[in-house]
Parts: sequence; C-alpha cells; structure tokens
Amino acid sequence: MKKVFRFSFLIVLLVALMSVTVHKFYVSIYQVNYAQEKKMLQITSRIFVDDLNSILKDKYNKKTLLGETNESADDVILMKKYLTENFILKVNGQVKPVHFLSKEMEGNVLICYYNIKDVSKIKTLEIQNTVLLDFTDEQQNIVHTSIYDKKQSFLFTSGNVKGMLKV
Repeated sequence: MKKVFRFSFLIVLLVALMSVTVHKFYVSIYQVNYAQEKKMLQITSRIFVDDLNSILKDKYNKKTLLGETNESADDVILMKKYLTENFILKVNGQVKPVHFLSKEMEGNVLICYYNIKDVSKIKTLEIQNTVLLDFTDEQQNIVHTSIYDKKQSFLFTSGNVKGMLKV
C-alpha cells in the first residue's frame, strides 16, 4: 500500500512540476486607448518574456536576457526594434510612429508602455500585429481598443494579421 501511495505521489509531483515549467498557451494582450484631451493614443502590451527572448534569438541571432537582472541596453534596443516592426498602427490611413516609453515585469510577463502623439481626430484605425506570430502557430494577439468611448476587440493569428476600426 505504501509503495502505491509513493508511486502515485511521485507521478502527481512529476506532472505538477512539468506543468509549471511550460506555459501551454501563447497569448499576448494589447490595450489601445485614445486620450482625446491629450491628442494621444496610449498603448500597453503584455507579452510572455520567454517567448519574446526566443523570437529575438531566432530573428537576430543574439541571445537576449529581457526581464533578467543582467539584461543589457542592446537587449532592450532589439526588443524595441522587433516590436515596432511587428506592431503597426495607421491612423486615418497614415502610419504613425509608436514611441516606446517604458517596461516592467509582472511575473513572467513583460509589460510595455507606448504612445502615439499628435492624433487630433480618429476616423479609422488600422492595426497590424504580427508580434510572435512567426514564433508558433498557436500564438494569438488580442487587441482591445477604446476610442471615443467605443470599445472593440480584435484577435490576430497567423491567418489574420490586420484589423480595421471605423469610428
């Protein structure tokens, strides 16, 4: 009886440890808010840092240590480059530069803050989001928008990388 209990306990422990080391879903969350009084789009992204480090290594052939105590300024530069190349916003048909402001870690999630200034009025907002879509086919990017108190969400996958909001 003790052997069965020990064996069962070891199996449960092994399964529990395996599930802790690998996250089973690949989702990034973005929030895009229009601050009309500031004439600015305010953007927040939440991305699993291990996936971001992996895609940066694959794409740029350089190991990055984002989220680690020994991350370098070069790691952050590569991250900014990748994110601005793969998250593109068009306001009223014109591509607007996304300005990276800051980042912070929350567990294994990297939270980044950005803005787009000088947006006096929005008639259309086109979003192209290919962040991590070339990392795994299971990746999904969810973008929530709040513009003129109208809320809308988009789901981006490898088969759907663009969304259009008409206000």
